[in-house]
Amino acid sequence: MKKEEVHVDFENSIAPWLGKTAKVIEYHFQEKFNDANLDLTKEQMVVLKKLHYDDGLSQNDLAFLTLRNKSSLTRLLSKMEKKGYIIRQQSNVDKRVNKVFLTQKGRDTFVLVKPVVKEMMAKIEQNITDSEKKLIINMLKRIQSNFGPQVKSL
Repeated sequence: MKKEEVHVDFENSIAPWLGKTAKVIEYHFQEKFNDANLDLTKEQMVVLKKLHYDDGLSQNDLAFLTLRNKSSLTRLLSKMEKKGYIIRQQSNVDKRVNKVFLTQKGRDTFVLVKPVVKEMMAKIEQNITDSEKKLIINMLKRIQSNFGPQVKSL
């Protein structure tokens, strides 16, 4: 029995364009962080942002909010701890739970990274009207909802 060849139109499908766009954005974020002498990755910046607004999250909550599995988050947090951005403390209520807190260096780094992020957001959104921006955001939310309940945005 001969297998029927499956044709995939990559050029006119959303997924490859989303993936390529995400890689381009991530590359340029890292370039801007390096130019600003920030010893930081985009993933670390996301953790700093989450903790800036909700310091003392558990590692499990951080894994969920950043869409990472527990072991990759543990590796990421270990690197951030070595850099002095965060500290982990065992919960007083449940010894199995580690809470994650920003250090002063982590807070200072988040303050320094915000203008870089703002500049990158402006670059991403240049030549895009407000109505196009709303449309793109709406479409991306619909794509995310195709995979189940919405996850809090990064």
